[in-house]
Amino acid sequence: MTKATVAAIIAPDSENRSTVLLTRRNVKPFKGCWCLPGGHIDRGETALAAVIREVAEEIGLEFIDPAFLTCNDEIFPEFSFYAVVLAFYGTARGTPRLMPQEVTEFSWFPLHEALLLPLAFNHLQILDRYARLFPAP
Repeated sequence: MTKATVAAIIAPDSENRSTVLLTRRNVKPFKGCWCLPGGHIDRGETALAAVIREVAEEIGLEFIDPAFLTCNDEIFPEFSFYAVVLAFYGTARGTPRLMPQEVTEFSWFPLHEALLLPLAFNHLQILDRYARLFPAP
C-alpha cells in the first residue's frame, strides 16, 4: 500500500530563500543521508498538520505558513518503500535542535550546494522544483 508523506523546505527567512535546512537521517531507509525534514502523515491528519508536526519532531522548529510546492512519487522497491510525498516550503521560528531518534545532525546549505548532494528519497527533484520557483539572485 502506498503511504502519504510530507517534506519541508525551510528557509531562514522570506528574504533568503536560497538557503535551506537539511537533516541527516537516523532511521532506515536512507539512514545517514541528508534529506528534507518530514515524515509520514498520521491517520486522520491533514498534510499541512503533518508537515508542521514533523518539523517540530525532527528539528524542534515551528514551521511558519507552509505553502504547498509539489507532489512526487517515491518508489524504492529495494527498500519496499512506496509513498507519495507532498512538499511544502516556508520559514521557521525557534532554534533548531537535534532530535537524535530522528536525525543525527542538521545544517543550513546554500541551495546550489544542496542541489549537488546525494539526497535521500526524491528530495533532489523537490529541491530542483523549489530552485525553479526561487532562482538565485
